[in-house]
Amino acid sequence: MALFFVLEIRSDHPIVPFDLFKNSTFSVSMIVGFLSGFGMFGTIVFVPLIYQGVLGVTATNSGQLLTPMMLGLIVASTLVGQLMVRIRLYRFLGTAGVAVMLVGMWLLSQVTVSTSRLEVVRDIVIVGAGLGSTFPLYLTAVQSALPRNFLGVASSQVQFWRQIGGTIGTAVLGSVLSQRLPVHIAEQVATLHLPAQAARLVGGGGGSPQTLFDPAQIAASRARATSALGSQGAAIFDQVLHAVRVALASTLHEVFLYGAAVLIIALVATVFLKDVPLRARQPAGENEAPVVAA
Repeated sequence: MALFFVLEIRSDHPIVPFDLFKNSTFSVSMIVGFLSGFGMFGTIVFVPLIYQGVLGVTATNSGQLLTPMMLGLIVASTLVGQLMVRIRLYRFLGTAGVAVMLVGMWLLSQVTVSTSRLEVVRDIVIVGAGLGSTFPLYLTAVQSALPRNFLGVASSQVQFWRQIGGTIGTAVLGSVLSQRLPVHIAEQVATLHLPAQAARLVGGGGGSPQTLFDPAQIAASRARATSALGSQGAAIFDQVLHAVRVALASTLHEVFLYGAAVLIIALVATVFLKDVPLRARQPAGENEAPVVAA
């Protein structure tokens, strides 16, 4: 990342023209895009672990249950796009959107093994609605705040920084998951006070939820437990499996709280956006001015 910035500064035709950051609307929009991307990809990547690992939903149904998030995103994006040209202080729509996304992220952090699928669907719809609110608002604000000859590069930067935020967010939150999950699994299995042989019932997943909750892996592990421990093997395995589900829920609680903390920073950043006149309202010729701080 540091090398990227060095090369961009020295380039005559940079991918990221740093002079654009002199414009406050552009700067705020990029910051919010980066931080909301952090939360967006965190949700998309880790919500399937709630469905498959915590609630025991199949991979196919898990993918289908993500669809409501996209519907919430599309509906909110359409509504905000219509509202922002009709109200004066449209910048607060962005603040409200990030706040809604933050609420959804917090609700996801409260998921347990007893949470219903519909509750998780509700939570991701809230996240999607909040995220969708930011899509048209910051793109339109950036396009209206900069000269017309910068429209292409400015529009691409919104998506660029959102993708960068998502990449970093996935890496950071994934690191939290990989470090904390084995700890929580050990804690939960220890509370069962099972024989030493029961430790093998976790299987060869090594703390990976993708392996631990694969239906074929579960069936094979249950069969091994029955073979090794006799008639009580299946019951003991189910206790261990439940403990691992609880451990994953506890780990995801931490993951989503980290994501929520990042969204709090994004929420603060939205307050600094200015209500620049939208391009459709600007007088002819105004769009050709040089980049200035605004």
